[in-house]
Amino acid sequence: MDDNINIRSAVATDLPAIHGLVGELADYEKALPSFTATIQQYREEFAAGTFSAHVAETSEGEIIGMTLYYDTFSTWKGKMLYLEDFVVRRSYRGKGIGKALFDEFKAEAERRGCALIKWQVLDWNTPAVEFYERQGATIEKEWWNGKMFL
Repeated sequence: MDDNINIRSAVATDLPAIHGLVGELADYEKALPSFTATIQQYREEFAAGTFSAHVAETSEGEIIGMTLYYDTFSTWKGKMLYLEDFVVRRSYRGKGIGKALFDEFKAEAERRGCALIKWQVLDWNTPAVEFYERQGATIEKEWWNGKMFL
């Protein structure tokens, strides 16, 4: 990874950039109309401690990647950290930034005493699936997701 990239914990002033990166991710996943969370919601929930994040920042202060995650609980394994979103701006991919962000996410889970980390990846997102497999992850294919909008 480029020495001019810094991985650090996100602060409230990073939220507009994080929100923008999530929008880029939603667009990449062909789901931009479903991205309805507002920057105000991000601010409120970040302040409440609902989620945390790490950012990858250039020496010029541009945020080019992030992981957004929160604590949860596995009834089978115990405390777990859930990776909700993980994105590196397209022009910065393939430079080790994603690995550095993912490594910091794993380290955060260890600091928090988590038994496991978990996330979702779209079945057609081959580059992401291959990235996770290179990190030693198991990609489950037998569990189906359920959700209900309120």
